[in-house]
Parts: sequence; structure tokens; C-alpha cells
Amino acid sequence: GGGIYTKAADVGADLVGKVVHGIPEDDPRNPATIADNVGDNVGDVAGMGSDLFGSFAEATCAALVIGSSIGLTGGWDAMVFPIIVSAVGILVCLVCSFLATHILPVRTEAGVENALKLQLISTTVLMIPAVYGAAVGFLPPAFELKAAVGIDKTLTLTPWEASVCVIMGA
Repeated sequence: GGGIYTKAADVGADLVGKVVHGIPEDDPRNPATIADNVGDNVGDVAGMGSDLFGSFAEATCAALVIGSSIGLTGGWDAMVFPIIVSAVGILVCLVCSFLATHILPVRTEAGVENALKLQLISTTVLMIPAVYGAAVGFLPPAFELKAAVGIDKTLTLTPWEASVCVIMGA
């Protein structure tokens, strides 16, 4: 959408300010500084966020393809288990965001590191049992997973093994 236009305005503002008028970048005398800063934010913040979302969506789709190899024998819950894990992650994220904004809010620049550590540790501590609970609640006691590529082999797995795979990022 509009990202390419703000990035073009960013480049244009830099070129006109530096080359034509000899003004340093982000100088308030350059009226295009606002476009320059917007373009920087689009490239640095929104671009990174869209890359992260793209990776998340691709990983979820890949997990759904693998989950569909369970077929109807595992039940609908087992097939949508990757989406259930994402939903559990959203709930854990909300709880951990509350911790960082209400329990230990950032008041100084030095406090940023502590808030990030709190979120990382609390998210890990809450997500591990949540994934295990989702696996026990939504997966059958034992299920077969066919190899998606390569040899014709079938693995028999339990919810515990599936939760360990999710927790380890496999």
C-alpha cells in the first residue's frame, strides 16, 4: 500500500535536503523532514512487523499442513491444534503485557531492560504449561502422524510429545 510512497518521500527528502540545499539529515530547516521520519518509521518499524507477521503466518500454515496429515482419525481439534497454540499464545501475551504495564511499568530508560526480561521470563513460564494443557485438552491420547515428505513412515505420538515439539520450536 502506502509504504512505498512514504519510503520514496523519505529518499526524496534526504536527497533534496543534502544534495540541493546542503542541509543535514533530519534538520528542522528542511520542510520534508516529516516525510523523511515517516519513511524511516515505515521502513524500520512497519517493515519489520510485517516480516514478523509473515513468518508467523507461514509457520502456522506449515503446521496446519502437517496437522492435516492426522486426518479425521485425530479429530478436528487435532487438525486445528496449531491455531489453538496461537490462541493460547495470545492469551499469555495479554497477561504478560499486563505485568509489564501495571505491575512493573517502565519509568526510566534503565527500566526497559528489566521490563523486557520480565516479559520474556513470564511468557516462557506461562506458555510451557499452557501449551501442555492445550495438547492434553485438544489432542487424542495417541495419534499417528504421517511423514509429509520422503519415506512412507508413520509415527505414533502422544500429547506430551507434541507439546515438547511446540515448546522446543521443532
